[in-house]
Amino acid sequence: MKSSTSHNMPVATATDAALIDDLEHRTFQWFWDAADPASGLVPDRYPSAQTQASVASIGFGLTAYGIGATRGYITRDQAVARTISTLRYLLRSPQNDSEDNATGYQGLYYHFLRKSDGLRLNHDIELSSIDTALLMQGVLFSQSFYDRDTPQEREIRDLSDQLYRRVNWRWIRRPDNRLSMGWSPEHQFIASYWEGYSEGMMAYILGLGSPTFSLEPTSWQAWLATNDRRWGDYYGQTFLNFAPLFGHQYSHAWIDFRGIQDDWAHQKQIDYFENSRRAVYAQRAYAIANPGKWRDYGPTMWGLTACDGPGETTQQMDGQARHFLSYSARGAGRDYTQDDGTIAPTAAVGSIAFAPEIVLPTLHDMKARYGSRIYGKYGFVDAFNPSFRDGKSFWSDNEYLGIDQGPILLMIENWRTGLVWNVMKRNPYIRTGLQRAGFQGGWLSNSPAPARVAQAMPLR
Repeated sequence: MKSSTSHNMPVATATDAALIDDLEHRTFQWFWDAADPASGLVPDRYPSAQTQASVASIGFGLTAYGIGATRGYITRDQAVARTISTLRYLLRSPQNDSEDNATGYQGLYYHFLRKSDGLRLNHDIELSSIDTALLMQGVLFSQSFYDRDTPQEREIRDLSDQLYRRVNWRWIRRPDNRLSMGWSPEHQFIASYWEGYSEGMMAYILGLGSPTFSLEPTSWQAWLATNDRRWGDYYGQTFLNFAPLFGHQYSHAWIDFRGIQDDWAHQKQIDYFENSRRAVYAQRAYAIANPGKWRDYGPTMWGLTACDGPGETTQQMDGQARHFLSYSARGAGRDYTQDDGTIAPTAAVGSIAFAPEIVLPTLHDMKARYGSRIYGKYGFVDAFNPSFRDGKSFWSDNEYLGIDQGPILLMIENWRTGLVWNVMKRNPYIRTGLQRAGFQGGWLSNSPAPARVAQAMPLR
């Protein structure tokens, strides 16, 4: 497989190491502080006046605890205790088809839950296939990370197994073999479905690996159906497009796609990791070209993904009326472009495993240029916009989102040591899911890695 970039990977400097050490620890601390120790529920955003918990944030949190224990931010016993509390709470929470008295149904979970009691937040909240998938990635990480022969770690493995096995992937499968995005008691199945390169790939892999409610390989082929239409050239790269970078990060945060290929990737002489690497380069090239003429965009200032924004408003900028957005799926690609000058640090940091040679200079520049306005107790804030002026200064967020903190933490650790990837390689359900999707080669050709999790290693 030929890479679209022909330069050597950098050796991390002492300055790089100091920045990454600090950022990883701060980002981990967000999950540790934000989660409820008794229930394990993790809020959608924190610190914030909002009260909803996010099941996707829980999935990232369960993974964060293993990272924290490996790096020495917390003890393994602390990680075990928090993980057991979370898994017990999830398994015992009500699963039924009522409108108000359920955390989930058919083994799936509602997108947002009330922090007070873990029940569905309100009638606008759907039972979500992708948020359940993000949660289950954390559950399976827990199952494989806690491998010691102690009563507590045996319980973690058992609870994880029960939670994963009861997810009814077949129930949320449409007649055309694609997965519906969700369901609600009021409206039944959502018309939208998972198709095309995106974070949805993890849901199919998890469904294909299930020993109880498994999808058939035809579902993977249905998911691939639009690939040829989304494959093409964009800002100097040829790749399978998905505009916001979160779609390139979420599945890769847990699954190492380097060197493994399904039939479609084999035909294109690429793997999905290299595909996402090219997407990162394309976004940087888009920022350098800066067709929207936004302030400060350049080779070390880029990053479009779903994130907070200044708000739905119009403001004069250089004599022109420019429209700004609140929370939105910003991105740049052949599929669409949505850009209001808002930069999300998670877009760059969550891509560090793909392209550290362009991410590290970007992080240094962001932090040096904007300082404490965008970098605080829990690392980088969710987003900032140099083009949106409020008086003499620019807009910067004051909140952190779990689904944006997650890729930062997991991908930093994967770049540094491969910890999350290596743990997930040992999980039999992940291996089965990939193999039933038709993936071959690379690490899938090898026997599972030894059970013991390696200790953290220094930056490479």
